[in-house]
Amino acid sequence: MKKAILIFITILSLSSLSGQLLKEVHNKPTSKKVISLNSTKDGEWKLFFGIQDASAPQTPDELKESPLRSITATVPGNVEIDLQREGIIEDPMIGDNVYDLRKYESYYWWYVREFDAPDLKTGESLELAFDGIDCIADIWLNGRLIASVENMFVEHHYDITELLEDQNVLHVHIKSTVLEAREYFRNNFGVRYDQLGEAVSIRKAPHMFGWDIMPRLISAGIWRDVKLEIIPPTYFSSVYWVTREVYPDGNRANMYVDWQFMTDRLNVDDLTLTFELERNGKYILQREIHVTTTISRERIRGLEDVDLWWPRGFGEPARYNAILTLKDPDGKVLCENRQRIGIRNARLILTPINTKEKPGDFHFEVNGEYIFVKGTNWVPLDALHSRDVQHVDKAVKMLADLNCNMIRMWGGNVYESNCFYNLCDEKGIMVWQDFTFGCTTYPQDAAFREKVKDEAEKVVRRLRNHPSIVLWAGNNENDVSLQWANDQSHINPNTDVISREVLPMAVREWDPKTPYLPSSPFISEEVFAVSKRIRPELSPEMHLWGPRGYYKAPFYTENNAKFVSEIGYHGCPNIESLEKMMTPGYVYPWTRGTEELTDAGKIKKPEALVWNDEWQCKATRSHPNSSTNKERNLLMVNQIREVFGECPAELEDFVTASQIVQAEAKKYFIEFWRINKGNRNGILWWNLRDGWPIISDAIVDYYGGKKLAYHYIKKVQTDVCVMVGDARDGGHPVMLVNDTREAKKVRVLIKDKDSGKVLLNDSFEIESNGISKLDDLPRVSDNQLWLIEYEVDGKRYSNHYAAYQPPMQLEQYKEWLQFLNVVRL
Repeated sequence: MKKAILIFITILSLSSLSGQLLKEVHNKPTSKKVISLNSTKDGEWKLFFGIQDASAPQTPDELKESPLRSITATVPGNVEIDLQREGIIEDPMIGDNVYDLRKYESYYWWYVREFDAPDLKTGESLELAFDGIDCIADIWLNGRLIASVENMFVEHHYDITELLEDQNVLHVHIKSTVLEAREYFRNNFGVRYDQLGEAVSIRKAPHMFGWDIMPRLISAGIWRDVKLEIIPPTYFSSVYWVTREVYPDGNRANMYVDWQFMTDRLNVDDLTLTFELERNGKYILQREIHVTTTISRERIRGLEDVDLWWPRGFGEPARYNAILTLKDPDGKVLCENRQRIGIRNARLILTPINTKEKPGDFHFEVNGEYIFVKGTNWVPLDALHSRDVQHVDKAVKMLADLNCNMIRMWGGNVYESNCFYNLCDEKGIMVWQDFTFGCTTYPQDAAFREKVKDEAEKVVRRLRNHPSIVLWAGNNENDVSLQWANDQSHINPNTDVISREVLPMAVREWDPKTPYLPSSPFISEEVFAVSKRIRPELSPEMHLWGPRGYYKAPFYTENNAKFVSEIGYHGCPNIESLEKMMTPGYVYPWTRGTEELTDAGKIKKPEALVWNDEWQCKATRSHPNSSTNKERNLLMVNQIREVFGECPAELEDFVTASQIVQAEAKKYFIEFWRINKGNRNGILWWNLRDGWPIISDAIVDYYGGKKLAYHYIKKVQTDVCVMVGDARDGGHPVMLVNDTREAKKVRVLIKDKDSGKVLLNDSFEIESNGISKLDDLPRVSDNQLWLIEYEVDGKRYSNHYAAYQPPMQLEQYKEWLQFLNVVRL
């Protein structure tokens, strides 16, 4: 009997080993040879799919025995791209076709491809690397289950050296997100907005479940690169550069670099390590040390003649080639780490509370210099995220063209690819990086905390050496979401373990040089203690949405915020873009019953409008039966009426009026904050471009069509800017703002467009990083357009001020447009 028991135990143990999943590799080498497994002519992926029911294949063998046919898959890709190419679905961007994708939410997807084993040298190993799988998937190699993943945001690496055959078959089985989400028992903490309640346990871009700026499109796919990585026996597993102190006046800096390498060598005492910092052929650091350990910190004091990294307007965003080289006694290079870093300090100065009686603070400093922030919010580039990389370059070029010095990476999105952050480094655009949580609160259990911990560590380690990243933020609006509809405003958001424990610990451990903000807006213990409920108006940083009424209303002008990180205004896309995103019969008339609700070409009862199905879909109604966002198109109608008194019923005039109001509103928001520089410290308006063909607050639509607001914003985000404010006691103040580190001489001419009367013509000087009131212009009783021209450093600029009292006539403003040096609508 004893012998039988021993045999049974032995067999059980061997059985366990054969089904054991591979541990994920976290010490990823910083340099290695890469073999792409993306789709090519020589390496094709196949895609099988079907309803995820009891008969769905769960293993490669079951898939082989199934009657399913395959289609060619694109990797990186999304399944919808392949389905559309094969004619199985219509283009989901057109009309309301996106609703047809609802049935595929309950499908599974099998990706299959073969590859040959590469030749490995002695001591080398091979890792299988996925940069992004959306989302819940099993990975099989040669018929063996090697891993299960459940996070679309991060990369996954597995050592497959011992599992290789000459020819290998790779299967990736992606499961239905919606069906898997139903397996989680949701707590009653947080918001359940539309379908957002089902999203919180799944680490997938929140917007994909339906948002007010994106459609509901719960995609699937291998959306980023797949590759084989040949790992050398010795490699750097971690290199982290930190600027400790900078001295801009003397071009000096102190730094340190943390480094760690992995090696199969038992003795490392005969190795040497060199450190180099080089820019444009000039070295500010060349140092060699003898290695006594595989992990250490090298302190670099007294760097001279340093070119610092500066945000746009404040100097050159200088970057250095930072090189670590490990050599053996014969001088042979064992491994090398190369990065492009910037030498700079970044700080967020904030107080926990802000009241009129005791004003608080929220501002950024770089290299000890106060930075007034002017920028925007970055939302999804595409609902099908494998296409994101196609949009990055154009979008960042627009940021630079608009002279944005900061971009806020909104928490309902994905973490962008490395090329995005490289471009921000290059162009001096600071990055405020939200972790990908938004508009609700998330599970607090240990299993979810572990998911988030793994995600945060991977993301922070990937991005931490980019000089553009100046802030990590825990989430978007999770704190304030508890007060929406007054459901749970009595709950203290500071009890949230994700934003108050897990995420700040990841930043503390892996990027301690960079500030961390728990939430945006952040409800501190001090704010909550005032009345034992959530009071966003007491936070120094706010999101200003509110009633979405007249853009000069007290809601916008009398708030107490020191920094606004979301503020927007609707604007209809150009007619050409509307015609691309909708089918011909739905572009116009955009409502049913328009004829009965109009008089002399004006909409007389906007509240009674019934928008057609495609206009409703493009207002991001997530489902035909959903009431969420049903009235969103009325924002444009109501905002037009605030300025022009009436809303035109003809499409061309409607688009023109909507874009005029959006442009004036966003121009006003930016100028209002810049005119109050020092008391107000920055504005991040909403938003640059759409990630889908929709109707929104964006100033550039999905097709690249620029709305009028784009051109107005470009004029008011120059480093040195002349602006006219609304009348105060002494009249309309003329303000000059200088967001550079140099004093400037400025020649200013302001005149009335109609009469040609010169209102101001003079030269002025302004100190570095300063603000100055130049004059007061008298109030006027009629509507006037004041044209502003000014010259700085030999370059001419223009701006304008619309002196009017609503309502004004649309025809009068249309006549003004030809004098404003912008692209005509």
